[in-house]
Amino acid sequence: MKMKKILTGFTTLALSTLLLAACGGNDKKDTASSSTASSSSVAKTSSSSKEEAAAPKKVAGADLQDGTYKLEEKNYEHGYRTVFSITVKDGKITESNYDNVNEKGESKTKDADYNKNMKAKSGTDPETYIPQLNKELVEGQNANVAVVTGATHSSESFKNYAQQLIQAAQAGKTDTIEIDNGAALKDGTYTLEEKNYSHNYRVVFSITVKDGKLTESKYDYVNKDGKSKQDDEEYNKSMQEKSGTAPKTYIPQLNEELVKAMNGEEPSVNKVEVVTGATHSSDSFKIYAAQLINAAQKGDTAKIEVDNIVTE
Repeated sequence: MKMKKILTGFTTLALSTLLLAACGGNDKKDTASSSTASSSSVAKTSSSSKEEAAAPKKVAGADLQDGTYKLEEKNYEHGYRTVFSITVKDGKITESNYDNVNEKGESKTKDADYNKNMKAKSGTDPETYIPQLNKELVEGQNANVAVVTGATHSSESFKNYAQQLIQAAQAGKTDTIEIDNGAALKDGTYTLEEKNYSHNYRVVFSITVKDGKLTESKYDYVNKDGKSKQDDEEYNKSMQEKSGTAPKTYIPQLNEELVKAMNGEEPSVNKVEVVTGATHSSDSFKIYAAQLINAAQKGDTAKIEVDNIVTE
């Protein structure tokens, strides 16, 4: 089973907040247009107090604890592996050091031949996109960085790993996270759950591996009564009218696509297609799926609890 491409480059995710942070299932965000920065002089001279007043208020989710948090891939692919660390000071990410290094510890950004060849083929290179991703994480303070055109695999890998580091920072866990990239999946059931409800729902997610194959994916949003968003008729009707899809449609679709993607010739979460009209949920799904695949590679069946940030 070819697993080398599962996590060295990456799985996508564009979620808002410190994680997918405010992701607790607000599909209304899937249909909202992104706002653009104003170029007016008034906007440029707005006081910091006004900007702070406009910032959404956090109602759930742990703050980041000061410290340095590290993640490393265990295995090399095409001569490189990922090393990644973030530094948190006064509850903010002040530094992001994501890179791909060879056995000598040399950065891919310094590999002239690699950079030249990739630039010619895809329009970007490690020397360009690696600093860009690091900069965006510090500026945005969340894993919701923009996917770099021509470096989709690496961008989504970055998002997945950034999210795991953010979760570690919330819990104050400074032990290095080891990713056994390329390893075969170990049999078992692997689970992930969001801790906090957003718009009355939170994510519950599990995958089952048997004989080294992903045989089942159970991703869903549930309310405090344990009822699925798929069964919320009013929500489904409203979302269908606004975005052309609904939980009862896209949730089964995502689950089916993950099983299919992980059982192809080159298994990868990245092959799961984003559902039009449910971009936020699709991205959340892919980032969480990547974490579960990481767990299955190590055979770690401990439940992953995401202290997702929720804002008003």
